[in-house]
Amino acid sequence: MGLTIIPKKEQAYGQFNNGQIIENKPIGFPREGGPTKPYSTLFYWAYAEAKVDSTIGLHPHQGFEIMSFVLNGKIRHFDTKLNGWRDLEKGDVQIIRAGKGISHAEFMAQDAVMFQIWMDPNINKTMQQEATYDDYPAADFPKKDREGLQVTTYTGSPEAPLRMDTPGVTIARWELKDGQKEQTIALRPDEIYSIYVLNGTGSFDDQVVVLDDFIIIENAEQLKLKSEEGMELFAIASPVNVGYPTYGEMMQQQMG
Repeated sequence: MGLTIIPKKEQAYGQFNNGQIIENKPIGFPREGGPTKPYSTLFYWAYAEAKVDSTIGLHPHQGFEIMSFVLNGKIRHFDTKLNGWRDLEKGDVQIIRAGKGISHAEFMAQDAVMFQIWMDPNINKTMQQEATYDDYPAADFPKKDREGLQVTTYTGSPEAPLRMDTPGVTIARWELKDGQKEQTIALRPDEIYSIYVLNGTGSFDDQVVVLDDFIIIENAEQLKLKSEEGMELFAIASPVNVGYPTYGEMMQQQMG
Protein backbone atom coordinates (compact mmCIF):
# COMPACT_ATOMS: atom_id res chain seq x y z
CA MET A 1 0.00 0.00 0.00
CA GLY A 2 1.21 3.49 -0.84
CA LEU A 3 -0.04 6.35 1.35
CA THR A 4 1.28 9.87 0.77
CA ILE A 5 0.31 12.82 2.99
CA ILE A 6 0.81 16.34 1.61
CA PRO A 7 0.21 19.02 4.29
CA LYS A 8 -1.15 22.44 3.38
CA LYS A 9 2.23 24.16 3.78
CA GLU A 10 3.69 21.94 1.03
CA GLN A 11 0.82 22.38 -1.43
CA ALA A 12 0.93 24.90 -4.27
CA TYR A 13 -0.41 28.40 -3.61
CA GLY A 14 -2.47 30.80 -5.70
CA GLN A 15 -4.46 34.01 -5.35
CA PHE A 16 -6.77 36.33 -7.27
CA ASN A 17 -7.38 40.07 -7.10
CA ASN A 18 -4.39 40.92 -4.92
CA GLY A 19 -5.22 38.31 -2.30
CA GLN A 20 -8.97 38.84 -2.11
CA ILE A 21 -9.29 35.13 -2.96
CA ILE A 22 -6.54 32.77 -1.79
CA GLU A 23 -5.97 29.15 -2.72
CA ASN A 24 -4.01 26.19 -1.51
CA LYS A 25 -3.71 23.63 -4.28
CA PRO A 26 -3.24 19.90 -3.71
CA ILE A 27 -2.68 19.70 -7.48
CA GLY A 28 -1.54 22.99 -8.98
CA PHE A 29 -0.53 24.03 -12.45
CA PRO A 30 3.06 23.08 -13.37
CA ARG A 31 4.31 26.69 -13.00
CA GLU A 32 2.97 26.92 -9.44
CA GLY A 33 5.21 24.35 -7.81
CA GLY A 34 4.00 21.88 -5.20
CA PRO A 35 4.98 18.22 -5.13
CA THR A 36 1.92 16.79 -6.92
CA LYS A 37 1.60 16.66 -10.69
CA PRO A 38 -1.53 15.55 -12.59
CA TYR A 39 -2.26 11.82 -12.24
CA SER A 40 -4.99 9.43 -13.31
CA THR A 41 -7.76 11.71 -14.66
CA LEU A 42 -7.12 14.43 -12.07
CA PHE A 43 -5.46 17.51 -13.55
CA TYR A 44 -6.02 20.33 -11.03
CA TRP A 45 -7.45 20.77 -7.52
CA ALA A 46 -7.74 24.05 -5.62
CA TYR A 47 -9.22 24.98 -2.24
CA ALA A 48 -10.31 28.61 -2.60
CA GLU A 49 -11.57 30.99 0.07
CA ALA A 50 -12.73 34.59 -0.28
CA LYS A 51 -11.46 37.15 2.24
CA VAL A 52 -13.89 39.76 0.85
CA ASP A 53 -16.52 39.81 -1.90
CA SER A 54 -14.58 39.25 -5.10
CA THR A 55 -15.10 38.30 -8.75
CA ILE A 56 -12.82 36.21 -10.94
CA GLY A 57 -13.36 37.79 -14.35
CA LEU A 58 -14.42 36.11 -17.57
CA HIS A 59 -11.81 33.63 -18.80
CA PRO A 60 -11.81 30.71 -21.29
CA HIS A 61 -11.63 26.92 -20.90
CA GLN A 62 -11.47 24.01 -23.34
CA GLY A 63 -11.56 20.23 -23.11
CA PHE A 64 -11.57 19.63 -19.36
CA GLU A 65 -14.46 19.01 -16.98
CA ILE A 66 -14.36 21.74 -14.35
CA MET A 67 -16.29 21.19 -11.11
CA SER A 68 -16.96 23.62 -8.28
CA PHE A 69 -18.06 22.24 -4.89
CA VAL A 70 -19.36 24.97 -2.57
CA LEU A 71 -18.07 24.14 0.91
CA ASN A 72 -19.25 27.30 2.65
CA GLY A 73 -21.07 30.51 1.86
CA LYS A 74 -22.28 31.61 -1.56
CA ILE A 75 -20.87 31.87 -5.05
CA ARG A 76 -22.33 33.02 -8.37
CA HIS A 77 -21.40 31.63 -11.76
CA PHE A 78 -21.62 33.11 -15.26
CA ASP A 79 -20.67 31.48 -18.53
CA THR A 80 -21.12 32.15 -22.22
CA LYS A 81 -23.29 29.03 -22.61
CA LEU A 82 -25.89 30.21 -20.08
CA ASN A 83 -25.33 33.90 -20.75
CA GLY A 84 -26.56 34.62 -17.24
CA TRP A 85 -25.59 34.36 -13.57
CA ARG A 86 -26.51 31.36 -11.38
CA ASP A 87 -26.43 31.37 -7.57
CA LEU A 88 -24.95 28.45 -5.64
CA GLU A 89 -24.85 27.92 -1.89
CA LYS A 90 -23.17 25.59 0.59
CA GLY A 91 -23.41 21.98 -0.59
CA ASP A 92 -24.26 22.86 -4.20
CA VAL A 93 -22.13 21.67 -7.11
CA GLN A 94 -21.61 22.89 -10.66
CA ILE A 95 -19.87 21.27 -13.61
CA ILE A 96 -18.65 22.78 -16.85
CA ARG A 97 -17.92 20.29 -19.61
CA ALA A 98 -15.75 22.72 -21.50
CA GLY A 99 -15.75 20.92 -24.86
CA LYS A 100 -14.76 23.08 -27.85
CA GLY A 101 -14.62 26.12 -25.61
CA ILE A 102 -16.49 28.22 -23.10
CA SER A 103 -15.72 31.30 -21.02
CA HIS A 104 -16.91 31.82 -17.47
CA ALA A 105 -16.67 34.12 -14.46
CA GLU A 106 -17.21 33.47 -10.75
CA PHE A 107 -18.18 35.68 -7.84
CA MET A 108 -17.32 34.55 -4.32
CA ALA A 109 -19.01 36.24 -1.39
CA GLN A 110 -16.90 37.04 1.68
CA ASP A 111 -16.06 33.85 3.63
CA ALA A 112 -17.17 31.61 0.75
CA VAL A 113 -15.07 28.47 0.35
CA MET A 114 -15.04 26.04 -2.57
CA PHE A 115 -13.10 23.33 -4.30
CA GLN A 116 -12.44 23.71 -7.98
CA ILE A 117 -11.39 20.43 -9.54
CA TRP A 118 -10.46 19.74 -13.16
CA MET A 119 -10.66 16.27 -14.67
CA ASP A 120 -9.58 14.98 -18.06
CA PRO A 121 -12.37 13.09 -19.87
CA ASN A 122 -10.06 12.50 -22.87
CA ILE A 123 -9.73 16.02 -24.20
CA ASN A 124 -8.78 14.67 -27.63
CA LYS A 125 -12.48 13.76 -27.92
CA THR A 126 -14.11 16.50 -25.89
CA MET A 127 -12.40 19.22 -27.93
CA GLN A 128 -14.77 18.13 -30.72
CA GLN A 129 -17.92 18.50 -28.57
CA GLU A 130 -20.10 21.43 -27.64
CA ALA A 131 -19.68 22.79 -24.13
CA THR A 132 -22.38 21.98 -21.54
CA TYR A 133 -23.11 23.11 -17.99
CA ASP A 134 -25.16 21.77 -15.06
CA ASP A 135 -25.64 22.76 -11.46
CA TYR A 136 -26.98 20.55 -8.67
CA PRO A 137 -28.48 21.64 -5.33
CA ALA A 138 -27.17 20.03 -2.16
CA ALA A 139 -30.48 18.25 -1.53
CA ASP A 140 -30.05 16.17 -4.71
CA PHE A 141 -27.09 14.20 -3.39
CA PRO A 142 -27.93 10.96 -1.59
CA LYS A 143 -26.70 10.39 1.96
CA LYS A 144 -26.26 7.02 3.63
CA ASP A 145 -25.17 6.12 7.14
CA ARG A 146 -22.78 3.19 7.24
CA GLU A 147 -22.50 2.33 10.93
CA GLY A 148 -21.46 5.83 11.97
CA LEU A 149 -19.84 6.86 8.69
CA GLN A 150 -22.14 9.19 6.77
CA VAL A 151 -21.45 9.12 3.04
CA THR A 152 -22.68 11.78 0.62
CA THR A 153 -22.21 10.57 -2.96
CA TYR A 154 -21.89 13.07 -5.80
CA THR A 155 -21.12 10.72 -8.66
CA GLY A 156 -20.15 7.08 -9.19
CA SER A 157 -23.36 5.32 -8.15
CA PRO A 158 -26.72 4.95 -9.95
CA GLU A 159 -28.55 7.22 -7.51
CA ALA A 160 -25.91 10.01 -7.60
CA PRO A 161 -26.98 12.81 -9.96
CA LEU A 162 -23.73 14.46 -11.07
CA ARG A 163 -23.11 13.49 -14.70
CA MET A 164 -19.52 13.35 -15.89
CA ASP A 165 -17.88 12.44 -19.18
CA THR A 166 -14.71 11.36 -17.35
CA PRO A 167 -15.05 7.58 -16.88
CA GLY A 168 -14.64 5.53 -13.72
CA VAL A 169 -14.79 8.35 -11.16
CA THR A 170 -16.47 8.24 -7.74
CA ILE A 171 -16.72 11.44 -5.69
CA ALA A 172 -18.01 11.39 -2.12
CA ARG A 173 -17.88 13.15 1.22
CA TRP A 174 -17.21 10.98 4.28
CA GLU A 175 -18.18 12.15 7.77
CA LEU A 176 -16.90 10.12 10.68
CA LYS A 177 -19.16 11.18 13.53
CA ASP A 178 -17.95 12.15 16.98
CA GLY A 179 -17.90 9.01 19.10
CA GLN A 180 -17.40 6.69 16.11
CA LYS A 181 -13.70 6.38 16.78
CA GLU A 182 -12.77 3.79 14.16
CA GLN A 183 -13.99 2.80 10.71
CA THR A 184 -12.61 0.49 8.04
CA ILE A 185 -13.42 1.45 4.45
CA ALA A 186 -13.09 -1.03 1.59
CA LEU A 187 -10.90 0.20 -1.28
CA ARG A 188 -10.07 -1.11 -4.75
CA PRO A 189 -6.42 -1.67 -5.78
CA ASP A 190 -7.23 -0.62 -9.36
CA GLU A 191 -8.23 2.86 -8.15
CA ILE A 192 -6.27 5.80 -6.77
CA TYR A 193 -7.89 7.58 -3.81
CA SER A 194 -7.39 11.31 -3.40
CA ILE A 195 -8.66 12.60 -0.04
CA TYR A 196 -8.79 16.10 1.47
CA VAL A 197 -9.31 16.61 5.22
CA LEU A 198 -12.10 19.20 5.54
CA ASN A 199 -12.51 19.06 9.32
CA GLY A 200 -11.06 17.27 12.31
CA THR A 201 -7.93 15.27 12.97
CA GLY A 202 -7.27 11.56 13.15
CA SER A 203 -5.25 8.86 11.46
CA PHE A 204 -5.19 6.86 8.24
CA ASP A 205 -3.74 3.43 8.93
CA ASP A 206 -2.09 4.87 12.06
CA GLN A 207 -0.54 7.86 10.24
CA VAL A 208 -1.70 11.18 11.67
CA VAL A 209 -3.76 13.45 9.39
CA VAL A 210 -4.94 16.99 10.15
CA LEU A 211 -7.02 19.78 8.68
CA ASP A 212 -6.19 20.59 5.01
CA ASP A 213 -3.97 17.54 4.53
CA PHE A 214 -4.19 15.96 1.08
CA ILE A 215 -3.74 12.19 1.02
CA ILE A 216 -3.09 9.94 -1.98
CA ILE A 217 -3.66 6.20 -1.51
CA GLU A 218 -2.58 3.61 -4.06
CA ASN A 219 -2.69 -0.19 -4.30
CA ALA A 220 -4.86 -0.69 -1.21
CA GLU A 221 -7.81 -2.91 -0.33
CA GLN A 222 -8.90 -1.06 2.80
CA LEU A 223 -8.36 2.08 4.84
CA LYS A 224 -8.59 2.22 8.63
CA LEU A 225 -9.81 5.59 9.90
CA LYS A 226 -9.48 6.68 13.53
CA SER A 227 -10.57 9.93 15.15
CA GLU A 228 -11.44 10.98 18.68
CA GLU A 229 -13.36 14.10 17.59
CA GLY A 230 -14.78 13.10 14.20
CA MET A 231 -13.53 13.95 10.72
CA GLU A 232 -14.97 15.20 7.45
CA LEU A 233 -13.21 13.99 4.33
CA PHE A 234 -13.70 14.70 0.63
CA ALA A 235 -12.69 11.71 -1.49
CA ILE A 236 -12.22 11.01 -5.18
CA ALA A 237 -11.56 7.52 -6.54
CA SER A 238 -10.21 7.42 -10.08
CA PRO A 239 -8.74 4.64 -12.22
CA VAL A 240 -5.09 3.60 -12.11
CA ASN A 241 -5.26 2.66 -15.79
CA VAL A 242 -7.16 5.40 -17.55
CA GLY A 243 -7.34 3.81 -21.00
CA TYR A 244 -6.39 6.91 -23.01
CA PRO A 245 -3.50 9.37 -23.07
CA THR A 246 -4.24 12.16 -20.60
CA TYR A 247 -3.21 15.76 -21.12
CA GLY A 248 -1.22 15.58 -17.88
CA GLU A 249 0.85 12.68 -19.20
CA MET A 250 1.46 14.38 -22.53
CA MET A 251 2.46 17.61 -20.81
CA GLN A 252 4.94 15.86 -18.51
CA GLN A 253 6.50 14.03 -21.48
CA GLN A 254 6.99 17.33 -23.27
CA MET A 255 8.64 18.80 -20.19
CA GLY A 256 11.09 15.89 -20.21
